[in-house]
Amino acid sequence: MQKTRIVIIAVIVILSIAALKTAMPAEEASKACLLGYKALCSFAPISTLILALAAVGTFFATKKIVLGGSK
Repeated sequence: MQKTRIVIIAVIVILSIAALKTAMPAEEASKACLLGYKALCSFAPISTLILALAAVGTFFATKKIVLGGSK
């Protein structure tokens, strides 16, 4: 059970970091994102939202495991 909890938390953290990184400015980007600046990901607001929703969805789907069986 402990190993499963660690894997789930790692997935949530990785998705959250990826969501933040997609919106970061990057001068080496080939084209501007939908927000008008050169971001690490050219689909910045959409990809950020998808990754954030995946992190939140993973948390709520596995809330019982992550929080240790409470509620």
